[in-house]
Amino acid sequence: MAGHGAARNARTGLLLTGIVAGMVGLSFAAVPLYRLFCQATGYGGTTQVATALPAVASERQITVRFNADVDPRLPWKFGPLQRAVRLRVGEAGTAVFRARSLAGYTTIGAATFNVTPLKAGQYFNKVQCFCFDEQKLEAGQQADMGVSFFVDPAIQDDRNLDEVKTITLSYTFFLAPDSPAPDSTGLDTMGLDEAGPDEAARGEVGRDRRTPILAAAAAPQGAVD
Repeated sequence: MAGHGAARNARTGLLLTGIVAGMVGLSFAAVPLYRLFCQATGYGGTTQVATALPAVASERQITVRFNADVDPRLPWKFGPLQRAVRLRVGEAGTAVFRARSLAGYTTIGAATFNVTPLKAGQYFNKVQCFCFDEQKLEAGQQADMGVSFFVDPAIQDDRNLDEVKTITLSYTFFLAPDSPAPDSTGLDTMGLDEAGPDEAARGEVGRDRRTPILAAAAAPQGAVD
């Protein structure tokens, strides 16, 4: 009897150990699985990624507004060079954001993003975006970063989004985990409005770094004041 009890206890211990190990494994898998779920469904305003534009743009127009924030731990100024653009559903749109380091040392930032209303995330597609990679700025460096996007024409078939006239694309920059540690004192705060969008598009701002799609961004696209 004692032998049977010991064997039962051993099986129970192994089962509990397996359950604990499984729960730990699921906890590690939860974040990437949740991310994949959001990307596939647009849940929480997560945008989609596309490699090509739709063949035809519709007559329905949507205003896309831009918002930007920076985590306090990242010594950057960051914001859009235009408040909004108005374009047709399925039409390519571009926007330019300007980042400037306020630090006296190299910093690396990583951007998170979403759109509101949240239910529009599954129809908002990015073709190219600075948010796909970490962004590195040297001390005092300024960089213009572009995003190319479109609103999927499939939004017209979703009666739940018939009332959507405006979509807001929001970015927040955080200090990347692999950003170098500070090695000198920071610089004085510098505003983003020291040079206008036209100067940035022509590359006339000192130490400016531009993404490949900025040339397209300089063309008129129904900008909204």
